[in-house]
Amino acid sequence: MIRFFLSILLVVLVSCNQRSQKEYEKIFDAPLMKKNEAFRLSGDYDSLINLNKKYYKKADEMKYEEGKALCYINLAELNISLENYQKSQLLLDKAKEILNDSENNIHQARFYNVYGRFNLELRRIDKAFLYNDEALKYIQKSGQSELKNNLLFNIYLRQATYLMEKKQDTEALKYFQKARKLDNTGYIDCAISDYIYMGKNKDSAYKYIMSAYDKTNERGKEDGIALYANTIMGEYYLADKQYGKAEEVLKQALKINEKTKRIYAYYGKYIYNDLRKVYENTGDKDKAYFYLKAYTDAYSKTNTSVLATINQDMESFITGAKKDSEKHENKVRWVVFLSLAGLSLLGIYSWRIINYLGKRRKALKIESEELKSKMNNKKEEILMEMAKENNPTFLTHFKETYPEFIEQLLLINPDLENSELTFCAMLKLHFTSKEIASYAHIQHRTVQQKKYRIRKKLNIPTETDIYQFLDALY
Repeated sequence: MIRFFLSILLVVLVSCNQRSQKEYEKIFDAPLMKKNEAFRLSGDYDSLINLNKKYYKKADEMKYEEGKALCYINLAELNISLENYQKSQLLLDKAKEILNDSENNIHQARFYNVYGRFNLELRRIDKAFLYNDEALKYIQKSGQSELKNNLLFNIYLRQATYLMEKKQDTEALKYFQKARKLDNTGYIDCAISDYIYMGKNKDSAYKYIMSAYDKTNERGKEDGIALYANTIMGEYYLADKQYGKAEEVLKQALKINEKTKRIYAYYGKYIYNDLRKVYENTGDKDKAYFYLKAYTDAYSKTNTSVLATINQDMESFITGAKKDSEKHENKVRWVVFLSLAGLSLLGIYSWRIINYLGKRRKALKIESEELKSKMNNKKEEILMEMAKENNPTFLTHFKETYPEFIEQLLLINPDLENSELTFCAMLKLHFTSKEIASYAHIQHRTVQQKKYRIRKKLNIPTETDIYQFLDALY
């Protein structure tokens, strides 16, 4: 009975000249996605934001809810690139709410493709793979359309990336080659060189990266693809000890980065680090120090100012969307009132909605906590990589991540030196004595002596495990 009344409501709300899926795709989906991708590749943040605001408003006027979902997904993808994962989750949740009952295979494929990438960034590899599989199933069920090939390219690319993460190199290469057939920009050539051959087969790496580099120069655009090609080309030359050529293309990458960094914000720190390595190997200590500092600053701040702007823009967009939604909901409530006044079924239906919203609120809270936990895990992974590289900024980043731990150590013994705090930090991350000796380039016996001195300085009883003691501090 409830379904019957809802169907009546839908008839009332939907206009007589309702457009077909094909018409919506032609006048809304295709132009939005084409322009969005052009702005994304060019790094034109302002235009991308304004485009999706404009199309969101257009979708509201057209009563095209699924069009709003595409806008949410586009902005979620932007936030993923900027490592702004909490906003990405919020926007993807909003898109999912709209697409829950959608029969549009293209829209579902787009959602799951981007959601898979989001999960990869949070190191949830199995989920990323699962969601991209869903995207592949939906796109295969869709008919031929202007959007299908572009979306298929992204799905193949992501599938290859996830297979690489699972160490399935042969299968990954198959999907890279499938994506390559749909790409004439050089992007996939970069990806193949980066993921498959770099450090394993330099001749093959050179073949693919030169192909990408040539295609980029032919395109003549200083965009995200050119940024990728120049960065990978620089890293190839660096690995091949061609430091002069590495410097040249990495400087070009840095120039492109200045134009595109409001979308491709994560590239800067890698280019700085590559240039640091170039100058370390050529003996130019001043420039090596300059780029080390630039790399450290970029890593520490991680686009703080950019994220502040992004968050402001996203809040503005979401607030506007919320007002539109509330306006739409008010209209629905009015129709419901007029259509179903006096019917007890309305009370039952409302109770079910409230019950569902309550459950959804609890689920979102759990997801939020899980997301927070995953983000903390990612910070710990970065710290561990820095420790393994014997990075001089390791202690600085550790203090930012675990300030209370350092404070507790200094409360016990204010005279602890930075080298001793660094040693405690590595123990806190559960590095073994053998690993510490290897990464710090010292003898195993020296590590044992350091442990003994730390025990004395922190008054750790002989019978107490030093790892358990440090874990208990915070």
